[in-house]
Amino acid sequence: MPIFTDARAVPEGSAVETDLAIIGAGPAGITLALSLAGAPIRVLLLESGGGEYEPATQALYKGGETGVRYLPLDACRLRFLGGSSNHWGGWCRPLDESDFEKRAWLAHSGWPFTRAEIAPYFSRAQALVEAGAPIYDGLKDRIGDQIPLGAGGVYTSYFQFSKTRHDVTPTAFGERYGADLRRIANLQLMEHANVTGLRLAHDAKSLDRLEIATLAGNTFTVKPKYAVVAAGGIETARLLLASNDVMKTGAGNANDLVGRFFADHAIPRNTATMVLFGGKIAPYYKTTVDVTGVHMRATFSPTEEFKRERQVLGSLATVEQHVELDALGKAAVAETASALGVDAGNARAFSLGCGIELAPDPERRFTLTNERDALGMPRLQLNMTISDADFARYRATIKELGRQLLAAKSGMIRLDRRTREEWLSVMDWGNHHMGTARMHDDPRKGVVDANSQVHGISNLYVAGSAVFPTYGSSNPTMNLVALTLRLADHLKQVFR
Repeated sequence: MPIFTDARAVPEGSAVETDLAIIGAGPAGITLALSLAGAPIRVLLLESGGGEYEPATQALYKGGETGVRYLPLDACRLRFLGGSSNHWGGWCRPLDESDFEKRAWLAHSGWPFTRAEIAPYFSRAQALVEAGAPIYDGLKDRIGDQIPLGAGGVYTSYFQFSKTRHDVTPTAFGERYGADLRRIANLQLMEHANVTGLRLAHDAKSLDRLEIATLAGNTFTVKPKYAVVAAGGIETARLLLASNDVMKTGAGNANDLVGRFFADHAIPRNTATMVLFGGKIAPYYKTTVDVTGVHMRATFSPTEEFKRERQVLGSLATVEQHVELDALGKAAVAETASALGVDAGNARAFSLGCGIELAPDPERRFTLTNERDALGMPRLQLNMTISDADFARYRATIKELGRQLLAAKSGMIRLDRRTREEWLSVMDWGNHHMGTARMHDDPRKGVVDANSQVHGISNLYVAGSAVFPTYGSSNPTMNLVALTLRLADHLKQVFR
């Protein structure tokens, strides 16, 4: 068969055989396919969409929600070649060491390995997302004019950004790597191929075949020796839950964990106001700038020590727009500056944005509904949660930032959101879908093991941020690419 094929042209009732089927051609699926180039493995990469956005295909994502207001499920991800890399913001930073730790004060925390396990893959992941040489916090030695902070638990951290070769937009994996995929002799990419079922063997211990349907109406099967679900944090859960003909609760769902522990980064707007007495601020705090070929932006983050000692989770605070203080705010600045003995005649105020890591919550979950999409697949319903403790941990970090600004006599902070209602009134989300097929060595606590294999199913794996047990404050794309590179190495050993 041709390297690129259209599933709508596959004859009804056909049976396609392959060594490895990858379900989903987003960053995880494409990374896995690229990593297996030249391996003695026949790889079939299945993509629901085509090369461009198609409304009928996108509509397959529609679903409902309860709980805290979230984003429309058919608007927060994209269903065509490249997946959600077609609209990501390009923010990149490796997860911290503490993100992998089991914390006694944080229920359901802990990865089955340390950061050192995936650290060797970060440089390759960095190259794939095209974020430049991995410098990150080393950028502090290459730039000046950092906002002075006193000693404490918050520091200026640095993100790097994925950019295309034109330095305009982040790398869209389908556009960027489409030609590379075409050159892989052991790869076939099949577009418009919707996987509607993971059909297990009668003993539920292995995957027998995949059921494929197209919006044109034809259906067929794929019989792989192994399969990897790389369909994103939301669609991965739907596919596993809906594949319930053998395991009545869904494939890999013997312990009712599939779809649970969903997470996104909460991004409430204008959470605080930062005043700088001197009024000056380096541009890299407010926007991306180029530093020796690296596109970067500075944020404020809690240190590893502060996270551990004060029992807070990851977060980042971003400097956003210049704001005018009201009379009370101006009086507060003048009084504070006078008490500190500094000149605030040129003081300027800025709104702060943020990204907040949520604590794992099994009730933040996806379940199937009785409503069906155009392919007959049950649609999803999300129960979204965010706890008061999530807000409190972030407030503790921002208060520490304010203390350090005062200690340095450089500025001050005013918290603008105090009650839960105030936080929710300005809530937005990062479109970072994580956690619905979480990783844990114990099948009673996770859907996949440390190698991303679905517990109890010998030839089924999950790739992508669905496997994240906890989430960190770093954006998931570069990190899930690193994790997928690790999975590729494991699969090469499996096929030896």
